[in-house]
Amino acid sequence: MNEYAVVKTIHVISSTLLFGTGIGSAFYMLVASLQREPRIVAFVVRWVVVADWVFTTTAVVVQPASGLWLARKAGFPLGSTWIAASIVLYLVAGACWLPVVWMQLRMREMAREAAVSGASLPARYWTFFRAWVALGVPAFASLVAVFYLMVAKPA
Repeated sequence: MNEYAVVKTIHVISSTLLFGTGIGSAFYMLVASLQREPRIVAFVVRWVVVADWVFTTTAVVVQPASGLWLARKAGFPLGSTWIAASIVLYLVAGACWLPVVWMQLRMREMAREAAVSGASLPARYWTFFRAWVALGVPAFASLVAVFYLMVAKPA
């Protein structure tokens, strides 16, 4: 068995899970929130939080470990421009993701409370929602750039 191929497969699958879970969760949470129906929002945000913990968190750990291992095994200097840029962009995405996770936990509770009480989503939910969207844009762009760098490996 080719160890490099196995780790590369794990790296590609985990990057797909990281990106796919992120964009899928963002889409469903955006669509659910725009419905403004607390029961729908509570249901969707609850599962977005679960998906983040199960898939995104796992991929966040696997990505740098497998990526650094692959770079070393392939003989790429870790100071290469594309590797350094990938690491910086990955950290940008992570810096956006951490507050998003915290906000999603709060948004889940606000939506649940509104659904149980029959109230509308509170104004604070929408404040968090705007910040959630604002942080999602640079996180998404950063990961798209990392994908490009991973594939192209420009000098």
